[in-house]
Amino acid sequence: MTPSALPISPEIQDTVQPKKDTLRLPSPARKRLEKAGIDLSNGYPYRPAKPLYQDDVYKIRDYDRPYTDPGTRADPVKKALLSAAKEVKHLTAHIGTEIVGLQLKDLTDLQKDELALLIAERSVVFFRDQDISPQEQKKLGEWYGEVEVHPQPQAPSVPGVPGTTVMWPQLQATEIPANFRQTGGASRWHTDLVHERQPAGITHLHNDTVPEVGGDTLWASGYAAYEKLSPTFRTLIDGRHAVYRSAHPYLSRANPTAGPQYIERMHPLVRVHPATGWKALWVNRSMTVRIIGLDKAESDLILGYLYDVYERNVDIQVRFKWTPRTSALWDNRITIHNASWDYEGKEPRHGTRVTSLAEKPFFDPSAPTRRQALGLAGPDDV
Repeated sequence: MTPSALPISPEIQDTVQPKKDTLRLPSPARKRLEKAGIDLSNGYPYRPAKPLYQDDVYKIRDYDRPYTDPGTRADPVKKALLSAAKEVKHLTAHIGTEIVGLQLKDLTDLQKDELALLIAERSVVFFRDQDISPQEQKKLGEWYGEVEVHPQPQAPSVPGVPGTTVMWPQLQATEIPANFRQTGGASRWHTDLVHERQPAGITHLHNDTVPEVGGDTLWASGYAAYEKLSPTFRTLIDGRHAVYRSAHPYLSRANPTAGPQYIERMHPLVRVHPATGWKALWVNRSMTVRIIGLDKAESDLILGYLYDVYERNVDIQVRFKWTPRTSALWDNRITIHNASWDYEGKEPRHGTRVTSLAEKPFFDPSAPTRRQALGLAGPDDV
């Protein structure tokens, strides 16, 4: 049987349709939500009222907030976290680690800090077989920063748990159709919430339901992408800023007929992670618009090259095969990611995501690369 012909087993596809729902909830998702005491009687998921005007969205969190990265408090050895695990598996040389034998909901404060540092070093960390409710997921997210509450109905949340975004591609496809040629959604290289004044730090995605075949997610390392650049080329982008835009458009209150207007912020092309002190390339094809101070042709040429460095070097990427009840925690400050839609919506996929906002991006010219800091840099790296 070909993957496209795989049936949906009855234990996966629920036969009960919640009130006001557009799709039947996958059975594993329903069981998890009901176990957590989530009220589904008024419909699932909860959708906020869509803000219409650009200036209203600009006002959301448009102020500087103090932020201390939990990884800066951690023991570099990370003994409390790593010694408690049954196994620690590095999935590639540059990015991706899987921790076996720990439940995220049971981590001590010390272990949470050490996990933040591990994520800062390895970019994305995976935990399988997790028994975690949306409420517990949000509580963990609050440890890592202010939990982002999304204003868009395209990013709906778990009822009663604001900031816990529902990731349900089948539902999203009923509103924005997807197909093999136009997959849409998260099936493109991107970084979350780059338009924020203080963009995303750690994101925690827990998938309770996944396709039997396909639906992998890929991440690429911003540390390694920066290190792929020649030292001379790095001097061209170090300290430069670019315009980063929102995923969703809005209307101009002064000129509503002007067409889609995006939220835009200026951030550095190269940023430094506060916990590791390492430089990382911070661009993504979906939301980085232009480099400040360059003509459009110059900016497009350089950005196109930077996107390619990130996306085409498979040795700085990890591709993760999900299993039910798996959590992935990644750092948006040092990665881009891409969700494969090769299963084409033929099997259910459902999860919840919590994103913690971090510091205002900054650049430090004296900061080292990861390879320099770890003593891995060769003569061509410096």
